[in-house]
Amino acid sequence: MFRILALWLERIVALTERHPWAMPLFGFGSGLASFFLVERKEQIAQLIAILMLASWVWLLVEKFLRRFVSNRFGVQLPPALMNYFAQLVHQESLFFIIPFFFITTAWNSGQMLFTGLLLASALVSIVDPLYFRWLAPRRWLYFIFHGLTLFAVLLTALPIIFQLPTPKTYMWSLGIALAITLPSVASAMSWRWWQRGFAVIGLALLATSLAYFLRPWVPPATLWLTEVAITDHIDSDNRTPENSLKVITPAQLQQGLYAYTAIHAPRGLNERIYHEWQLNGKQIDKVALDINGGRDAGYRAWSHKVNFPDQALGRWEIRVVTEADQVIGILRFRVAESVAAGAETVSAIAPTTTEPAPVTAEETMKAQLLELGEPVAK
Repeated sequence: MFRILALWLERIVALTERHPWAMPLFGFGSGLASFFLVERKEQIAQLIAILMLASWVWLLVEKFLRRFVSNRFGVQLPPALMNYFAQLVHQESLFFIIPFFFITTAWNSGQMLFTGLLLASALVSIVDPLYFRWLAPRRWLYFIFHGLTLFAVLLTALPIIFQLPTPKTYMWSLGIALAITLPSVASAMSWRWWQRGFAVIGLALLATSLAYFLRPWVPPATLWLTEVAITDHIDSDNRTPENSLKVITPAQLQQGLYAYTAIHAPRGLNERIYHEWQLNGKQIDKVALDINGGRDAGYRAWSHKVNFPDQALGRWEIRVVTEADQVIGILRFRVAESVAAGAETVSAIAPTTTEPAPVTAEETMKAQLLELGEPVAK
């Protein structure tokens, strides 16, 4: 049986060598299809995430499996087959997670670098000369590439499967990726065993420090803004902003302002986020909000600020961040002496939103049932 399977797999490898464009196309198409399936059905999201992690388990035990099959059945699995399978797992993983990071990335912040690195990794995974002739021979670099991909996969999969909040997801993803990657990197070094041991410890400390200080540069893969607004009135019945302000005068501030956000999150996820009110880069207030995942249009919550400093003129930002200080999005507005003097568009690092559509009685009832007990911070 194993001989027949190995023969068929060798034929598949030969076929992919004759048509090298087929595997990248399959990886891209299946990864993108997985993303859209995740968006439409939560159970499918969990199944796809589990299958994605299962493929990584296979990749981790590949050497042991190849040795077991050889000793038990006398069949040698072709090394080329395992190399192609590793490439396929990298392609599938990267094209599955990139749409998540693409949506959640704040493109005028350091998050652009992390997502850009994932895009560059995806390019390497689909170009055979880059993957097999440049990356694979440099084993230490290959294992770093492997660890980065695994880290990004875990950031996406753990909240979907286990409903882990962002801080725990970040710590578990980092710990698992380092535990798997660093020994492999050390094994690729032609040093003595004690030198490799010190290298693993040093790399672990360096990677942990960088991961801690660069947390704001890593997008929260499963959290993104679906609707945002700076407003002075909230429709409490429909839980929607009545207007969206771009430039605000000091007189308008006296009435108070609302920072309204609707945040998409996986079903079952309970997350604490923060609205950080900043003036000219200096934090003025920080308001905690607890959100629950599962609503397609995003969990709706807002912070209400009524006390502003005497010198409130300038550029204001409301940074929407997780407990791990990962930026979900940024709302911007300007306080000027007059609207004409400071006319400027409020921007939010999130998908462009439109005015909310009229809400029917049935939709209102469903929203009230889904969001019973939804907190509002003031």
